Amino acid sequence: MPATPHAEHVGSLLRPPGLLEARRARERGELGGEELAKLEDDAVLAAIELQREAGLEILTDGEMRRATWMAGLLESLGGVVPVEVPTSAWFREDGPPPPEETAFRMVAAKDRLTQRAHLTAVEADFMARHAPGPFKITMMSASMGSLLWRPGISEETYPTPADLLRDLVVLRTEEIAELVRRGVRWIQLDSLAYNFVFDPGFRARMLGPDAPGTEALLDMAVTIDAEQVRAAKAIDPGVTVGMHICRGNNRSAWMSSGGYEPVAERLFGEVPVDRFLLEYDTERAGGFEPLRFVPRGTTVVLGLVSSKVPLLEPRDELRRRIDEAAAYVPPEGLAISPQCGFASTERGNLLTVDEQRRKLELVVETAREVWG
Repeated sequence: MPATPHAEHVGSLLRPPGLLEARRARERGELGGEELAKLEDDAVLAAIELQREAGLEILTDGEMRRATWMAGLLESLGGVVPVEVPTSAWFREDGPPPPEETAFRMVAAKDRLTQRAHLTAVEADFMARHAPGPFKITMMSASMGSLLWRPGISEETYPTPADLLRDLVVLRTEEIAELVRRGVRWIQLDSLAYNFVFDPGFRARMLGPDAPGTEALLDMAVTIDAEQVRAAKAIDPGVTVGMHICRGNNRSAWMSSGGYEPVAERLFGEVPVDRFLLEYDTERAGGFEPLRFVPRGTTVVLGLVSSKVPLLEPRDELRRRIDEAAAYVPPEGLAISPQCGFASTERGNLLTVDEQRRKLELVVETAREVWG
């Protein structure tokens, strides 16, 4: 494996329809847990093969065992209750999608948070046995923990979101440390927390009118994310840690917009990840100028290929945009990926499996043309 893979994908892949049907059968009590686990195993093996055939060097399990990209954390926590998600917060280029199409499960803290399960460890152990090469484990960053605090539910145990975050960070850093101890060599933290800073509308919709100010939110996110990275590096300095930032991804819809400038100096300068995987497929993400704050030695993975639409981006346009980014980050410090996963929620984006494959192949082929 080269020191800096120049083709990567964010993590999630489209779920087989049979797996989704099996999940519903399990919820109705019509299917056993072992039977569902076998179908999940088969889906992961198929996901590994798809990535291998596309030419990717860093593999994931496609998040096949998860209901959403956050499930590695949310489905592992004790002390939480299910809550409604504001479905009106989603947008597509042709207008808001029907609320029922973008609905997904979320939880809120009611009692003291505990770690009742270790879903990421299950994922990691299976990948260690079956992946033919390096693999990464994706996980929701604790910097998004404010979303677990809900008025009327959380105050008795956690008077403020900051009180909740203190417990969540401990659980999250312990889980990261356990993954590294198990031999995981590649971890990706996923966070929408920085969207609270560069998109005031997103902040108001998700956190309400009493949300902390932008400086407080930025300071909280940077501090928490840096702590999580240090937890991994303290056990194994050679582990690769990435951070993915997008603007929402659910049934080809998005939640926020805005460039990286308001967070760039602190995020890129103080969170010591090895790789930043950044959404850059539309004008919603702004320009490449904020990349001037990225330190030498840190790789920027440009999310130039959309996972939301089936249309393939022209390769000459992708190369042109990589050249533009190279004005701020040396070419050897750049890579390319889709802007997000293909199925951040289990129903997936509005593409077929074949269209997903062609997108992954486009990422790999473009990387080979640019970097050899």
